[in-house]
Order: sequence, then C-alpha cells, then structure tokens
Amino acid sequence: MQRKKITISDLYQMKASGEKVTMLTAYDYPGAVACERAGVDSVLVGDSLGNVVLGMDSTVPVTMDDMIRHCQAVRRGIANPFLIGDMPFLSYQVSVAEAVRNAGRFMQEAGCDCVKLEGGSEMADTVAAIVRAGIPVCAHIGLTPQSVAMLGGYKVQGKDLAGAQKLIDSAKALEQAGASMIVFECIPSALAAAITKSTTMITIGIGAGPDCDGQVLVYHDILGLTTRKTPKMAKQFINLLPQIEQAVDDYVREVKAGAFPEDQHGFAMDKSVVAKLKI
Repeated sequence: MQRKKITISDLYQMKASGEKVTMLTAYDYPGAVACERAGVDSVLVGDSLGNVVLGMDSTVPVTMDDMIRHCQAVRRGIANPFLIGDMPFLSYQVSVAEAVRNAGRFMQEAGCDCVKLEGGSEMADTVAAIVRAGIPVCAHIGLTPQSVAMLGGYKVQGKDLAGAQKLIDSAKALEQAGASMIVFECIPSALAAAITKSTTMITIGIGAGPDCDGQVLVYHDILGLTTRKTPKMAKQFINLLPQIEQAVDDYVREVKAGAFPEDQHGFAMDKSVVAKLKI
C-alpha cells in the first residue's frame, strides 16, 4: 500500500490513538532516502549536523545557510515523512521579526513542514509570532544544546522540584503560544510522562523515557557512524564505522598492490582503433 504524505494532523491523530511517532534526524540525501524507505514518520534536520557531519565541537557555529542547504538535500530524498528544520543559534533569539523571517526561509527555500527552536517560557512570544505567520512550531525544552554553556554542561534537566516545575510551566506557555510539538531532551521519565498526559502538543522524547508520544534519535548514533561514545539516551542498532574503515583500508591496499582496478572495472576499445592511434 502506498504511503501518503504525513501532515501535522496525522501526527495529532497518532497521539490521540496511542500510536507512537517515529522521528529520526537526517542531514543528506542518502540518509533521507533511508528514512523514507524505512517508513519513518518524521525527519528532523537537526543542528546536530554541526557535531556529526561538519566536525564542529558544538551546534553553536551552525548557520542558517548550513541548515537550509542540508534541509534541501533531505527534502529531495523524502516524499512522505513530516520534515522539520532546526533553527540554529541566533536565527531566532535576536528579534521576533528575524525569527519569523528565518522560519519562513525553512518553508520557502527548503520545503520544510515545521520548524524547531529551543527554549522555554522565554520563547513563547517568538513561537506565537511564527505560528501567526502560518508556520507550525516544534518546541524543545530540557537539555538545550545551543545554551549548554548556561546549563553548565550536558546534564539531565528537571531532576529537582524547582527544575521540574520550570519545565512544566515552560511546556504550558509554549502550548498556549501555539506550538504543535515539543521535544523533551534529557529529562526524568516520570516528568515527561506527566507533561505528555496533560498537553495537547505531540511530545517527542530523547532521553525522556517511553511514555512520550514519540521518540527521536540521531541517525549517526543508531548506525554507529560516529567516533564519539554513544550517549546513554541512544541505542546503537548497528556499528557501521568499523566496516566502512575496513572497506577503505581494503581499497587503499588493493590500489597500492595493483590489484584494483581489474579488467572487469574498465572499458575496452577495438584493437583496430588502437592500432590507428597517433601518439
């Protein structure tokens, strides 16, 4: 049976029926095609591309042009999944007007279905303005990598009463602002479950337990395509990097030894033509 394009309404229906939403990051055309063929519901082009694709130490240096280019590549590879573009650092914090303009770029230039931005209650006015412009918003609270310096490192958020209440209040403010979805990153499972039960937003967990409406992981983490240690919140479903390194090693060795290319990898020319060549 042919799949249909997934919309925000479809995701709401999945929440209502209890069907879990599958989300995965992708950053290029081959990754997008893999998500499409596997039947992933939603694809997030995350600013995590700075870490896993561009070799940066954090997501902070990622630019709007970086994000647009990678979203365009992913859009070419998917037809059905709901596509979310991640707004990078300083693309939405400077002013509401600039946030709306940059969110519009994701829709107009890259064909995204939604934009994601980090932050809690302080981002409510920005979220409301983007929604008024007709652009669906996915919020993101808990561990927010763009502001990790303020958080004192990559730590679980909301473990004490004050921290948990702050996240609950942020979720309420973002819901009232019109956010359709929200990512919970590295928050206690019980807290994520409680907010999920009380909100109309579609909740997506990453290190937030099994009771969210859906889950998201980084493409390179589930495939073992990274040199970093797999985070606790992720599961490595296959370890491809050693296999890739072995294939590259075999290629280098065969070229050095003259074993590649063989006749089967080349193209023949008629001997009579060769005889007439003037060299």
